This record gives sequence, structure tokens and C-alpha cells, in this order.
Amino acid sequence: MLRKQQLISKLQQLKLMSTTTDITTPISKPIDKIFTALETSEGRGARVRRVMPTGNMVNFTPFLMFDHFKVPSSAGFPDHPHRGQETITYVVDGSVDHEDFTGSKGTLNAGDLQFMTAGRGIVHAEMPSAGPNGEVRTVEGIQLWVDLPKELKNCKPRYRDLRAAEIPIAKSDSEDLTVKVISGKSMGVDSVKDLAYTPVWFLDFESSKQYSGREVNQDIPEGFNSLLYVMKGTATVNGKKIKQHDVVIFKNGGDSIDFIPGPSSRVIVIGGKILEQPIVQHGPFVATTRKGIVKAFEDYQTRTHGFEQAKGWSSEIGKRMKL
Repeated sequence: MLRKQQLISKLQQLKLMSTTTDITTPISKPIDKIFTALETSEGRGARVRRVMPTGNMVNFTPFLMFDHFKVPSSAGFPDHPHRGQETITYVVDGSVDHEDFTGSKGTLNAGDLQFMTAGRGIVHAEMPSAGPNGEVRTVEGIQLWVDLPKELKNCKPRYRDLRAAEIPIAKSDSEDLTVKVISGKSMGVDSVKDLAYTPVWFLDFESSKQYSGREVNQDIPEGFNSLLYVMKGTATVNGKKIKQHDVVIFKNGGDSIDFIPGPSSRVIVIGGKILEQPIVQHGPFVATTRKGIVKAFEDYQTRTHGFEQAKGWSSEIGKRMKL
């Protein structure tokens, strides 16, 4: 009888342990859709792999646009406005000059980022430039457009440059996988804080040629939308093979993006806080109502309510491109 009671007690303990494990084990986020980012023209002479907005994905709050861009030295993005959003520019290769109507200017080199809050309005230009050693080559990178919470859409414009040397890097024990923790947290490493108003996680994973195929389990905060983009190589997500330039959009269920990078691959994982507000967008202007978009066009045309400094202004770097 004692042995029977001990056996029952042991089984109850095992059941309790199993239940506890189920509660604490991260749940893999299910896939919503997979598609290929198609190549298209943008700006003057640039080519981009556009994740959104496309027929596959329009607005994925808080994300408004995701481009993997390649810009030859003869192309660029001369003077243009923004309102009601933030932009995140990540230069993977090459160098980019930027200049705006406040007098702010600078250069982003390979590995650098810029977090720009347009707020109530800004006009700026972004153009390829010579690198630190005078080299001129095609600029490659990623640009995100991120919606601003409605209470911050009229905020003062600001910049936050994040240099390559400032970005924390986490490595696997065998050092065959690294992740640049641009924003958020990965492998126990935290990013630099206060980069943008809208909470965004931005992680850049790179595997070596000898990568052994271990699964990466990347936590994503609750209340975030998330996606994965294969910039180079391949990845396997929830048992599905994902090729270069493919995008995986995840559903809100679960709390972990689980994937296996292929050898010599580069995988970008993005997450952002869901903003419970309407998105009304026309080009570079973003509002929560149609009336707000009409007002943005009126203010830009009349150079008022945030666009005063655009009156009579033109960038020096924009003049490099002949009309």
C-alpha cells in the first residue's frame, strides 16, 4: 500500500512539473503570411526591396514602410518633407549624407543608424557620399517608417544618431552567430535606450559559414507586431524554408520568434508596439484622420505650422543631383 501511495504521489509531482513547464516555456509565434519583397524604383535612381506598403502588406502598426534599399552614387533622395512619423535608417554598406532645414547635417557610414522624428514637420535630403577613405560605392541599407502615437504627432523634430561602435553585439557561445542589438534585447544583451518615441525592437542576426543550425529563440514583448526578413542567405521558421528577400509576418499569439539561420546568412527581426489608432497616410505625411492629411499638405504648401523653415530653403547635398 505504501509503495502504491508513493507511486501516486510521484505521478502527481510529475504532472505538476509538466503543468508548470507548460506555463513558463515560451510559445513560438505562429506565422500569418510569407511573401517575397519585390524590387521596385524609389527616389531618383534608387532600387528597393519593399516589404511594405505592397499588395501583400499595407500598414502593420506601428510600421508604415520597410525598404531594403540599394542606392548608386548617381541616385538619391533630394529635398522632401515628412510629418507625423519617425524614420529609422540603417546603413549596411557605403555612406550617406543627410541635411535638413534646421541646419542639421552629417554622414552615416557603414553600420551607423539614424533615428529621425519628423513630428510636426521636417524637410530633409539623403544622398550617397564618399566614405571615410574617399571611396564612392552603392549604398545598401534598411529604412523603416514608424507611426507616432497621436499625442506626439505635433512634437518638435529631433535626431538620434547611433554609431556602429555604440551598438551592443551579442555572440553565441561558439561565436558562430552574432546579433547587433540595435534596439531591444537579445541573448541577454540590452540596446542603447531612448532612440525613438514609438517602442521598436530592431535586431540584426548574422551566422558564420560554419553555423551548426541551432534554433534561435528570440523573445518579443507582449503587444508588439513582429516580422522577420532574410536579407542574405536563408532561414527556417516554424519548419518552413525562407529564402533571400522573403518576409515572414507573425500573428500576435505566442511570445517568441523561433528560427534557424542558414550558414552565412543575415536575418533581420523587427518588432514594434501596436498603436491603437487609425492610420491615414499620403506619401510622407501620416495622420489619424483625412482632415489631418489635408492640413499637412496645406501647411507644407504655405510653409506654416511646422514648415516655416522650409521657406526659401534648399539643401546643398540635394544639388548634387542634376534635374
